[in-house]
Amino acid sequence: MSTANEQGSQLSTQSNSALYDCNTFNPERKNSRLYNEDLAPLQPEQRNWGWFAIFNVWSNDIQSLFGYTLAASLFLSYGLNGWWVMAAIICSGFIVMLMVNLTGKPSVKYGIPFPVLIRASMGINGANLPAILRAIIGIFWYGVQTYFASTAVAILLTIVIGSPDTTFLGLNSTAWIAFVIVWVFQILLFWAGIEPIKHFLNWAGPLVYVVMVILMAVIWYQSGSELLPAINSIFASGSDYSGNSIQAFTAIVGTMVAYFAAVVINFGDFSRFLRSERDMRLGNLLGLPINMVFFSFIALVITAGTLVIFGEALTNPSDIVDRVDSLPLTIIAALTFFAATVGINMVANFIPPAYDLANLFPKHINFRMGGLITAVIAFFVGALWLSFISKIGIVGFVNTIGAVIAPFFGILVIDYYLIKRQHIDMNDLFSAHPTGAYYYYKGWNIRALIAFAIGALFSIATVLIPALTKLEGYGFLLGAAIGGIVYWVLMRPYAVDPDTIVE
Repeated sequence: MSTANEQGSQLSTQSNSALYDCNTFNPERKNSRLYNEDLAPLQPEQRNWGWFAIFNVWSNDIQSLFGYTLAASLFLSYGLNGWWVMAAIICSGFIVMLMVNLTGKPSVKYGIPFPVLIRASMGINGANLPAILRAIIGIFWYGVQTYFASTAVAILLTIVIGSPDTTFLGLNSTAWIAFVIVWVFQILLFWAGIEPIKHFLNWAGPLVYVVMVILMAVIWYQSGSELLPAINSIFASGSDYSGNSIQAFTAIVGTMVAYFAAVVINFGDFSRFLRSERDMRLGNLLGLPINMVFFSFIALVITAGTLVIFGEALTNPSDIVDRVDSLPLTIIAALTFFAATVGINMVANFIPPAYDLANLFPKHINFRMGGLITAVIAFFVGALWLSFISKIGIVGFVNTIGAVIAPFFGILVIDYYLIKRQHIDMNDLFSAHPTGAYYYYKGWNIRALIAFAIGALFSIATVLIPALTKLEGYGFLLGAAIGGIVYWVLMRPYAVDPDTIVE
């Protein structure tokens, strides 16, 4: 087995931007307990995603019902001028773009998913820690998004069968039927495979934009000419945020980054399907900061418009459509919101946990089995969202979730770019032999665990400890930075010597 220094010479002829030659993968690794076909490196001919597929990954994520609700709540929570909130959301798009370009590059090169990639830094067994945490978070989000998608379907069902008054766990019988329909539909789509999911995203993303623009136009028309001037002051009242404007701005940026945290960490689950790094960068540019410009403007106008028209802020697009007296718009919008939310649920909250659970027991859990486990647990999360889980508070919930996994971003990036010098021994990623490069101590990199613990404790403290509330919203960025810095200090003596790498 190779040592860390030997890695550089073994892969010295390989360009950093080139795809990994899967012909060098040792067939004997297929007998390893760490291997199954779903986790194996993809051959270049198996990678057929282009920039448009990644653009639509972000389009569906940003424009999902939950994504819109979060953005709308940010306009209302910090007492800022609406234009400044919009600028903060756009700023977060640039930050997330830079982050996913870093985490996505190694998976473009090697064709491996996140739980396999992070074996290089956490160890072949230690990788199960971020995998199980990411799986828990993904399953949680999956249940929440399933509920939000069901609210769109419930609008359609209410038109047909009405809305009974009797409720159970906050949902009436119509809402329960809608929830089950969405839950079953997502399982069937997942079972169809990656390509059908990609095609679903490719039409759902653009269609959502069309409907959101129409909804914005309707709200704008009903609000009248005073809407845009009102944006300067309409959000300033009713907020109990005690920080200054700069703190509010940065808190919004941090909260939006935290919203994307789970996708940032495991972006390799998607970038492994891309044909080239150029496709990844272009898709991320169009799908994040540029997309954010249009999305945040739409959210700004609609949120302000609901305050002007209805006298209250409506943050769920389904509620807004329900208030607008237009049956054709209601039907089209409900179907579109359903499609967008299901789309991002597939990509961000179904596929990653399926990989993560498969990584725990590769010989016993494959990709599909991991997906079924995800769906069953998520059913109960979604069912309890309205009556219990949502009471936590949406912004604090997003920040806490992001804080837990934040250090893994710093660890992964520092390890790949500064410790491993962008070179990984693919065979050792699937080797459980004690002499393997990523075996460390009984399969665990103790230094990485220390870096994770320090980063996670600090970032979670910024969310949960009252004395640190001024750092609200920064949990993910602080945790990522601290985890990466501590990892760099502890692992620097073991970094690959750049002189051994000949491009």
